[in-house]
This record gives sequence, C-alpha cells and structure tokens, in this order.
Amino acid sequence: MALAAKKAATKPASKVAAPKAATAKPASSRAASSPSTARRSDKSSIAEFDREQELAAYRQMLLIRRFEEKAGQLYGMGLIGGFCHLYIGQEAVVVGMQMTLKPGDQVITGYRDHGHMLACGMDPKGVMAELTGRRGGYSKGKGGSMHMFSIEKGFYGGHGIVGAQVSLGTGLAFADHYRQNGGVCLTYFGDGAANQGQVYESFNMAELWKLPVVYIIENNKYAMGTAVNRASAQTDFSKRGTSFNIPGEQVDGMDVRAVKAAGERAVEFARSGKGPYILEMLTYRYRGHSMSDPAKYRSKEEVQKMRTEHDPIEQVRNRLIEKKWATEDELKAIDASIRDEMNAASDFASNDPEPDASELYTDILR
Repeated sequence: MALAAKKAATKPASKVAAPKAATAKPASSRAASSPSTARRSDKSSIAEFDREQELAAYRQMLLIRRFEEKAGQLYGMGLIGGFCHLYIGQEAVVVGMQMTLKPGDQVITGYRDHGHMLACGMDPKGVMAELTGRRGGYSKGKGGSMHMFSIEKGFYGGHGIVGAQVSLGTGLAFADHYRQNGGVCLTYFGDGAANQGQVYESFNMAELWKLPVVYIIENNKYAMGTAVNRASAQTDFSKRGTSFNIPGEQVDGMDVRAVKAAGERAVEFARSGKGPYILEMLTYRYRGHSMSDPAKYRSKEEVQKMRTEHDPIEQVRNRLIEKKWATEDELKAIDASIRDEMNAASDFASNDPEPDASELYTDILR
C-alpha cells in the first residue's frame, strides 16, 4: 500500500471567507468552455428537494458525522493508530454528488475518505473495523484509514499519496471511455493536492481524449495547516483547467442542494462525451487536518462561525422543520437510530479479532 504523504504547512492568513456562491451560468458545451469561462453557481442553481430527498440527505450526512465523531473517540482511546483524517463539516459535498450517479459509476478520493465510503453504501462496521485493524475490515485490517476499497460499491480508494488519486481516477475514466459503458468517474481531491504536477498531466490527458471524469476539488480553505492564499497563486480552483479548456465552476459545498445541482450538470457533461469538468466545492472542515493536528493556525471563533452559520446538516434540519416535513421528535429518532448503528460499528471494530500473522504475506504483488 502507498504510504501517507503530508501537505506542506506554513502560517495561514488570519481570516477565511465563508463559502459563497456568485452569479454565472454553467458551461453547457465545449465551445462555451473557453479559458475565460470558469463560473460560479448562483442561487437559481440550487436543486429543489422534496421531503424524501431532504430526509435522505439529512440521514446520510448525519450518518457520516456520527461515524466520524465515533472514530475520533476510538482514536483518542488508542484503538485507532496511524493517521486519521475526519470529514466533519464537509458532508454535503459527497452526499450531494452521490445523488447524481448511476450504477456502474466510480468514486475515488484521497485520505479524508470515510465519508465517501459511507456515501457509496459501504458498511460502517467494515469501515470502522478497518480503522482499528481488524479482520472484518474492508482491507482485512491491513490498510487502515487511508486504504479501503469496494468494487461492489464503486469505491476505488482511499489513497495516502497526495494527488495520486487524480491520475488513477483519470485512468478509471479512460477505462469507461474505452469500454463505451457510459460510466463516469468522480475524482475527489483537496486544495493542497490541486498544486501537484500529476493533476495537470491528468487534466491534459482527460481533455485530449474527452474522458468522462468530474474533478471535484474540496477546498476546505487549508492544505494541512496552510491557508490557500499563502500556498496557491490562483485561489479560484475552478479555473485550474483553463489552459486545457476544461470548464469549471465554484459551488457552495455547504449546501447539499447546490452540490447536487452542480453535480448533475457536470456529470451529464462528462457522460455525454464532452470530456472532463471541474467543480470547486467551497467547504470547511471543523476538525484539524488529522487527529494529530491541534489546528492552532485558525481561531475557535472562525470555526464556530462556520458551524453556526453554514453547517450543512443544520441547514437541512431547519428546512425540514420550517416546511413541517418532520418534527423535532422525528429528527431526534433518526439521530438516535444512527447513534445506535455507530455504537454497534464501534463494538464490532473493538472486539473483532486482529488479522492472523499469515496475512502479512497475502495480497502482495510480486
């Protein structure tokens, strides 16, 4: 398996703007994707959710949140070792994008991957057991937090090397293109990984061959501990494909409806044979880069402001209450059910046997 690589860290800027969506139309054709046409989604681009969609988004995001909270607890107890990168605060990105996919589509991401696994439908018990290094984990307890896969669920990792998944996701899209199976690959990476050279090699190849890939840049404002304006000359990541004529747009990644709307445009663009598309998700992580990061490069007030004004789960909860689509008691019952599920996953991951020593010699390429 690949070894984890860290992103460079320096002092950040003192402030980070809350995610915003500005006016502009999405690209609809290759002719419209000239270098000057990186875009920002406007308010009219927000998808209209019915009651069932709002409840589904609420439950899925809350499941990811409670899973990550439980993983953080187990890490603190010493049951999870190594690196552990939590997805708390960014749940709307993967949940909204997953709503746009069809069976056979693929998802690949970096090391902040637990939320992506759960959104793809992977069993929380298997994911948690992999975190604790047990036999029942998705990689038999040998991969850990950053190295889990499920071909059945269309999830191809989980990769510890910064930016490695971009080349691999482009390769998955090439396989779809070669087989003419109509599939699309969602390739996730962060604002820090966006500066990697292999990202641009992948962009060039994807546009040259019109590969069905959507590049999703999860801009959570800090690459490990470095504010984007201290590490990136171009901080509008939706423009990173400009020199390759790849259209892109910025999206409010804290609003699951905006994510779904932009995702539908991007996925349809790629699936129709027009080539790659870039979505920059303006989002925010509440915890440190990993569990070992005290996040002293930003203030508690900054984090609290994001939680109070932009939390993706609270936005859905408030809409459900305001529209009388759910009562407080009904939402509490959903939360209680999810907490029970996470407790069961924790118990399994804590008590399942560790892999036998003989497993050291299996699943190895020679």
